[in-house]
Parts: sequence; C-alpha cells; structure tokens
Amino acid sequence: MTADLNRIRNFSIIAHIDHGKSTLADRLIQTTGGLAAREMSEQVLDNMDIEKERGITIKAQTVRLDYRASDGLDYVLNLMDTPGHVDFAYEVSRSLAACEGALLVVDAAQGVEAQTLANVYQSIEHDHEIVPVINKIDLPSAEPEKVKKEIEDIIGLDASNAVLASAKSGIGITEVLEAIVKRIPPPKGDATKPLKAMLVDSWYDPYLGVVILIRVIDGSIRKGQQIKFMAADSVHLVDRVGAFRPKIEQFAELGPGEVGFITAQIKEVAQARVGDTITDAKRPANEPLPGFKEVQPVVFCGLFPTDAADFEKLRDSIAKLRLNDASFSFEMETSAALGFGFRCGFLGLLHLEIIQERLSREYDLDLITTAPSVVYHIAMRDGSTRELHNPADMPDPSSILQIDEPWIEATIYVPDEYLGSILKLCQDRRGIQKNLTYVGGRAQVVYELPLNEVVFDFYDRLKSISRGYASFDYHQIGHREGDLVKMSIMVNSEAVDALSMIVHRSQAEARGRHMCERMKDLIPRHLFKIPIQAAIGGKVIARETIAALRKDVTAKCYGGDATRKRKLLEKQKEGKKRMRQYGNVDIPQEAFIAALRMGDDN
Repeated sequence: MTADLNRIRNFSIIAHIDHGKSTLADRLIQTTGGLAAREMSEQVLDNMDIEKERGITIKAQTVRLDYRASDGLDYVLNLMDTPGHVDFAYEVSRSLAACEGALLVVDAAQGVEAQTLANVYQSIEHDHEIVPVINKIDLPSAEPEKVKKEIEDIIGLDASNAVLASAKSGIGITEVLEAIVKRIPPPKGDATKPLKAMLVDSWYDPYLGVVILIRVIDGSIRKGQQIKFMAADSVHLVDRVGAFRPKIEQFAELGPGEVGFITAQIKEVAQARVGDTITDAKRPANEPLPGFKEVQPVVFCGLFPTDAADFEKLRDSIAKLRLNDASFSFEMETSAALGFGFRCGFLGLLHLEIIQERLSREYDLDLITTAPSVVYHIAMRDGSTRELHNPADMPDPSSILQIDEPWIEATIYVPDEYLGSILKLCQDRRGIQKNLTYVGGRAQVVYELPLNEVVFDFYDRLKSISRGYASFDYHQIGHREGDLVKMSIMVNSEAVDALSMIVHRSQAEARGRHMCERMKDLIPRHLFKIPIQAAIGGKVIARETIAALRKDVTAKCYGGDATRKRKLLEKQKEGKKRMRQYGNVDIPQEAFIAALRMGDDN
C-alpha cells in the first residue's frame, strides 16, 4: 500500500560544512522514533569514518520518517542528506530535483557561507519552498537577528519566520518538523501513468549488489517488475523494494512521490548512473526526465605505490573503490621514475583527497601522487582537436595551433581585514575580478580564475591567509585560450616525466626556479656534479647545481713534486667527467613525494 500523496513531504537539508546538518538529521530521526536511543550514534547518516572525522557528507543518504503532526494526521517525511561540497554539485542537483523543499541551516554564530549560497540557488531553480533554520542559537556568540538579516540581504529569502533551533541541545526540533509539514508542499504524481522514477544515487553493497536510491515521479515500482534504465539502455528485474527508516524496511511497492531504494542484481555502480530515468520495460514512458548528464572528471593525477610490489594491491583496491564511486576514472600508466601506477580522474580536489585517503586507510596503501593537472583542449595545425590529461603526453609545440584551459567562477566570502591578501592571491593566480560587495562585516568577491591555478594549493593558501575564515565555492564556466607551455624538470640532462607540468608562460620561470631549488635540497649529493634544470622545449629557464662529494685523492701524497698532486687531481677530474656521463642519479622516493606535494608556495 503506497502512502497518500498529500501526506508525503520530500525535503533536503542545505548547509555549509560544520553548520550542524548531520546533527539536525540525527535529532529529526530521534524525535520521530526512527531509531531507539540505544541505537543512536553521532552522525547516523554519515557512515564513512572520513565523513565523521571531517564533518562532511560525501555520499547522499536518505531516511523515511513517520511523524504525527499537531493536526493529528500522520505524515511520511523523506529526508535527503546531500553532500555540500562543490565537487559533488551534480549529485546535489539530482537530490534536490527529487525534493519539493529544503531546510536552509545556517550557523547562528557564523552566518551565510559560500557553499550554502551555491546550493540555495540550485534549490531556488528547482522552485523549492525553503525553510530557514538558524542553528546553534545556544552558543554564547550566537546572533540570530543578525543572521536573519544576512539571509534576507544575501539570498533574498524572507527570514522573519525562520525556525530558531539548536540541534545539539534538541531546542526547536518539533518546530522544524511542524514547519516541514506546514510549509513544504506535497509531491505531485499520477499512479495511472507509466512508471517514471529518477535514479538519485547508487552504491555497492557486498550482500545486495548495487543499491539504487530512487524517487518515483509517476506510476509505481514493484518487486518482480522488469525495469529499463533510459540513458544506459539496459533492462533489469527488480528483486527488492524498500526504504531506510534508517534501518532497511522492505515494501511491496513504491508509488508516486515516494523515495526509497531498489536492488536489481546489478553488479557495477557504473551501470546505475546518477540522474538516469527508470521506467517500465513493457510500458515505457515517452521521454526521460530532464537534467541527466554524464559526470566528467575535472582534475587528473597519477597514483603510484611507494613500494613497486604493491602495484597489484593498488589495482584491486582502486577497482573495489570504483564499485562504490563511479564518478572517478582510472587507467594504467608507467613512469620512468615512479614505475607502474594509474592515471586517475576526479571531480575536484576534495574528491581526489578523499579517494587518496580511503586508499591509504581502508586498503593500507602508501601512495605517491603526482601534481594534479586539468583537462586541456588542444587545437592542432592539421585541424584536429585533442584532450590532454597528462602533461607528459603534450604533442610537439610546432604542431599546436592553440591550447584552451578550463576556467571557473569563484565566489569567496572573507572578513574585511583579510580582503587585501585574498585579492592579491587571486591576482597572482591570473584572476579577473568580476564583483566585490559587502554584507555586514564581510566581503563577497567574485573572481574568474584558471582551474590550473586553483588545483595546486589555492584552497590551502586561502585558508592560511584568512586564518580559516574565508569560504570558497566555484563552478566551471568553460575553456579559454591561454599562453601555456610544458615545463620539464631535467636531472643530469634527463627529463623526469613525473615532474613535468603545464604552466602559463608568464609564471614558468618562477615556478621552474622554485622547483629546481626544491629538488636541490631533496636529492642527495653524488660523487659527481648534478645539474638540475627547468626547461621549456630546448630552452633552459632555471638551473641549480648539486656539488660533488669530494674524495681527497691527494691524502696519500707526502712531499715530493707538486706535479704528483696535480696528476692525481687531473685523473680524478677525468673520472668524474666519465662518471657523470654514465652515472645514474638516484632520486629517492621521499624527494618525489616532497616535490610533488609542494604545489607552489612562492
């Protein structure tokens, strides 16, 4: 028996990192009796260790709550807990498309942040009813009235009836539930039409196979039904239908407006793509739901095991992770310096960091990560175009007509006193200022920046300059032509492929000099002189020399003619020259790790 449409409320929670989203979700589950007190844990819906430690949500989760409102009627509340970070913007947009409303959670002490803004605007585009919730009102530094004014000034939402709450202390939770019932509209849908459901998310479960999170728009989905994925063009048999309360509960069917999960003996997450439309195989819908797009990796880097013997383990681990996260891609690559590894594509820097951390934690791997690079579009002189993911694959410069690099529009919120340093950072990274406005004691800066300049260490620099007070959000705005060159680092006249990078010509010299100085400190001295050079094509733009270790060959010479000493020194000189020609420079792994982690802190 499916629920009555008028008694269903589908909503998500929008919040910046650490504004109390997961804690509020915990309280809603507890208050509606989703879990008994002894089953509760902190951040129930964040089931990865990394999510709990960092206070971020990586995978969308959903929970179905039963609530008896003050009008005496029973309602079904479907809470979609979405990721907040910009790297997962597409998944957020699909989760929001499955809802009719949203709770906008803002910290009473910190006010509106950049990430909150990006997701609120997405929510407004979906015509959602947005209920402002001002959280953490019991903090000594809380200023709810000021935050209400910020919500009205920045977002343009009426915050006069915002719910004041403290998720940690349990203040205002009933008011939040009442606001959901009264202010968020029920879903629309027609049970007689052919099945149309949106695939909101999917993940791999070792016992059930791929679990698919869906929101039914029209029709209904039952156990034993043959369904078709419209974008993937594949047919599957449903073997389980249910919802999370937050424990798994199986149902006979899900009707219009309902959110739940299905399993259909699918082995790979890649087959169940976020945003796909699910319909009945025998009586399909006429057209799919709008908004589906293939998720494209934005940032690429190489992952290599520190110990070459771990390569097979790394291959298995990446394949297992891919089962659970279809949004990152990988292919094998070899490097003269680092051996066998994988070239991986990610949605952004946080995504890269999370995958790297999960590999080292969950699979106990020690990894070297090459410098992250972005996707460049290269127009060749013969009229063809190609995509460049790895700087080492750059074609001959004489055959290139132009190189286009991806650009982003970044919104930065920063307290007034740090504004000057932030503007300088953006200017140094070739940024174009678009807008600068003031809200309260904070500035909102909008900049257009090349993604290449952001993937290194922009976020870390931003946080250190502003002592952690700046918040940053971005979206891609397409590719633009740039004066870009490939810079190679040569050690003893041999190019080290793992250290090559694509840089803007104006910054090549500074970046090259910095890299050479860094390598000089990291490579141990040998018995012969080692030149370290940064070069663009055949032109050397920076050089450092590691002095040779001197062996005292004249120590055994007592007295006698000075020519004896000179003869020995000449002989040594010849030997060093020959050694330099045939000698191999051993670059320790630590040197690679340190050089590649550095980004550019000049």
